[in-house]
Amino acid sequence: MILVDTGPLVALFNPKDNYHTRCLSALKTISEPLLSTVSVLTEAFHLLTPGSKAALALGAFVQKKGITICSLDDESLKIALLLMEKYADNPMDLADASLVAVAQMLDVQRIFTIDRNDFLTYRIASGYGFKSFELVN
Repeated sequence: MILVDTGPLVALFNPKDNYHTRCLSALKTISEPLLSTVSVLTEAFHLLTPGSKAALALGAFVQKKGITICSLDDESLKIALLLMEKYADNPMDLADASLVAVAQMLDVQRIFTIDRNDFLTYRIASGYGFKSFELVN
């Protein structure tokens, strides 16, 4: 399973995005199921402009099960909010925090992102230690 951040979702469905071609190429190499969160999806729809062709294409992709979208339950929301506090010196938004929380809960390390700096900084709590993300891009 590979987590998907906002950047690739925007780039994949907006041909004018600077990362469009790169993200399309990367997507073609991915064989694992894709997973993201409602927070990420909300951010992507906002950036694509609601009602645009790109937003409609993203919606169709979700409906066709090209990606699974998970909601934050009470426990994962609690983790996400704690992460936002932890990374206050390098502000973490709810979308990123939701991905790190889901990564911890599902023990997933791979993430499709163009936000290299942040996801090279974030760590996934695992047992008594921490794991780094493996970036897919």
